[in-house]
Amino acid sequence: MRVYMRKSLLQIPSPSEEACSVDEEEAFLKDPEQIQDELPQPFRMISKLINTLIDDAWSTIQNRAQIRLAQQLKKQSPVLEATGQIQISGKTNCLASSDDGEYVFAGVSKGLCVFSALTNLAVSAWEEEDVEVTSLCVTCLGGQVYLIATVDDMGIARLLVYFSNFITLIKVINEPEDVSRRNLCTKFELSRGGDFAGVMLEGNGESWLEVYRFPKDSWLRELELAQTTSQKQQTADSQDGVLTETVPHISSVGDLKLSPSVIIMKIKPPKSISGTSLKSPFEVLQKTEDGSVIGSGQNHMISSRQWEEQETIFQSVYKKYLDTIESMKTEDKPCEGTFDFLLPGGLLPMFGEVKGPTGVPVAISLWWSGNHDLLKYLLVRPTKDKNDKTEVEPKPDVVWPNARPILCSAVSRCTKYIALGLTEGLLTVWDAYLGLPLSVLSIPRDSDIRHVQFMEPHTVNKDNVTCSTFQVNPKTQVLVSCKDGASHVVVSVRGRDTTVTRLTERSEDQSSLPSAIQSIPFQPNLVLFMSRNGTIALMDSTDGALICNFGLPASHALATPWDPVFLLDPERQSLFIRGDKKLSPDELLEGKVAASSLFIFNFNQFSFMESYRDTQTSVQAAKHPGTWEERCELYLQDRLQSLGDRNKAMAECWNQLQQHAASVRQRQEKHLNRTAVTQRSQVSF
Repeated sequence: MRVYMRKSLLQIPSPSEEACSVDEEEAFLKDPEQIQDELPQPFRMISKLINTLIDDAWSTIQNRAQIRLAQQLKKQSPVLEATGQIQISGKTNCLASSDDGEYVFAGVSKGLCVFSALTNLAVSAWEEEDVEVTSLCVTCLGGQVYLIATVDDMGIARLLVYFSNFITLIKVINEPEDVSRRNLCTKFELSRGGDFAGVMLEGNGESWLEVYRFPKDSWLRELELAQTTSQKQQTADSQDGVLTETVPHISSVGDLKLSPSVIIMKIKPPKSISGTSLKSPFEVLQKTEDGSVIGSGQNHMISSRQWEEQETIFQSVYKKYLDTIESMKTEDKPCEGTFDFLLPGGLLPMFGEVKGPTGVPVAISLWWSGNHDLLKYLLVRPTKDKNDKTEVEPKPDVVWPNARPILCSAVSRCTKYIALGLTEGLLTVWDAYLGLPLSVLSIPRDSDIRHVQFMEPHTVNKDNVTCSTFQVNPKTQVLVSCKDGASHVVVSVRGRDTTVTRLTERSEDQSSLPSAIQSIPFQPNLVLFMSRNGTIALMDSTDGALICNFGLPASHALATPWDPVFLLDPERQSLFIRGDKKLSPDELLEGKVAASSLFIFNFNQFSFMESYRDTQTSVQAAKHPGTWEERCELYLQDRLQSLGDRNKAMAECWNQLQQHAASVRQRQEKHLNRTAVTQRSQVSF
């Protein structure tokens, strides 16, 4: 009988990722601290059965949710037709309304158009060849004078003024001397009232923010003087028998000379953290006392050598994953900045000391794409010495670090609350007055947050200054939309649990993804949804019920449904939507441009609004606390009124601690009894 003997010993092959099966990869845990032994039979079979039951149950829940959603969509919801229409020559790219609701401004393919919100008729226009306005911001300087900030398709920012039914160009912010070296403007925003402006610029692979202060009072006097002079000239010409226009048209900067604006800040993205020469904590503290802000991460004791060693170790340990990330990287782009103007108020010393007129911002908040920090800069800095000069490139006065990079942000109208949408679905709502987070929660979806917005009523006091009432336990509602199409309403109340209400589910169909989600400013419980397939719907945020749809005429369709052009006017309580006329296939082949119109939906003429007006709580404007005494008094009132909630929370905490202590005591007694029994048994033997 032959016996086959192995010449060499059997060797265990070295493990490789290619040889691993799918089951082994799923069972293997990356964290060594979490590795557990595999369950023996029959427990492994029981675990598998339970997991199967859970998967089947979850599939059934998802199917029922989809069926329920389909049934809701099948329900006959009323389709509301437009109550008005405005014909526009050219393509409308953006819309904006005046603070008083008197006018609607439209950025078109050849300049600007102004329409009366009362009559829906064009009252003025500013035309310029090869200037297609794509971004628009309007604010009221005073009286019937309106300041207009525009950005065209070539990245040129312009500042204009509308008065006496005419639009006049004041200044071109980034007028290029050399076309090949021009700086592009990505955002041009005005503060309410026109005291300040922020311009985000890009050029030579860099980006920065320029903040301007406008001589508002001087401009109003100069415009009034120009209007008086033109009226006198008109009267003199009429007496001489010369036919002139009703009001002379001022068309260039040379015809109207206004006081120059002043740039007060030029802010660049923060530098990356690198090694330092500081060697002791005393030097770090001394560096901080020189004016550096805590929280930016720039003040540390890590030397360049330590930094390089840690970087080398990191690169070697995670080389495989870093190579994958490098292959997925695209072309580097300049950092994009997002900023908002902040009104005075709060308990922070540096913001509390700044005094100014009511409604005039005193600070600006700024964050950069890919960065964790929310930065705050003072617009009006208290001068300690007459020889002090304005710092053009200042350091931030306040830094709020966050756990993850910021994706989007929103500021309430009173600028008291700031909402930050972070990566991996994390939402943070800050109380800017107290400098404390009101709520921090994770949205229950594996998708990044795309847009956040405060759902609050539009309240204006006698001075036309937006404000909000001071509430003891403030209730904030934030509308959150994710990239996967899901939307939520987050309600936060100080001292209580945060509630999350889901409005829409995640959409698998790309055509039904929402392209715009906006809260109705004059009725915060209503939310406007605009989808990529051209659907325009109005939903109730309290229960997610579909109220109605907005329908355009059969001859028109929603223009650019992936980026719709619309406007919600809080004063007139109207919705403006751009619609393009449908073209035939032959007209499309000929390259004919579709004529666009603005369709108006006046909510005051819809019957369903009566029920929401009855349930809407009346909101009165409150006086903005100005002095330290007023702010401290409101804070103490808040603490006094919330005493009951805090005592209740403290009692619950003590009950939990007592229960935990009792359980620990029972375990200790059991252990002592077991030890005593063991000792007695050993003594008996």
